Amino acid sequence: MRRPATDAEAKALASGIRLRIIRLCLDRALTNKEIAERLDANPATVLHHVRTLVATGFLVPQEERRGPRGTREVPYLATTKSWQLSLGGQRAGTNRAMLDAFEQELALLDAEIDAIDFARLGLRLTPEEWEELRVRFQALLDEYAGRERTHGRPYSIFLAMYEDRSRD
Repeated sequence: MRRPATDAEAKALASGIRLRIIRLCLDRALTNKEIAERLDANPATVLHHVRTLVATGFLVPQEERRGPRGTREVPYLATTKSWQLSLGGQRAGTNRAMLDAFEQELALLDAEIDAIDFARLGLRLTPEEWEELRVRFQALLDEYAGRERTHGRPYSIFLAMYEDRSRD
């Protein structure tokens, strides 16, 4: 079951780059330098975001290792904590951050836009039907999120469900 996010957790998730860092570190631990390279970002800026994610429990440092020329490297691994939180009334910043992260990740596939499975559907539902649909989608996503993630290709799902005020 999800629990309400603290203010610090909601603030940490209200950043597109932090959401992307969590996703990058989901399957294997990456160092700050590796994260910065994958994001094409400044390592100092990325370190600020990594520290915020560590402080709020979204990333956990792994065993320190030696890098090139004897430098100290700390790889970070994502927890599943973000999936266990309910953002409730704190959603505004997080929803914008999710859209930003989604757009940034789509930009990486620009030449392969046909590889993305888009769907768009307009429905008319009673409040009870709306709640049933929302709960069923959440249950399906929870089921897949809880599965072992060591094999297979990485995929991302972005689902937006909202009242369509353009059709009133």
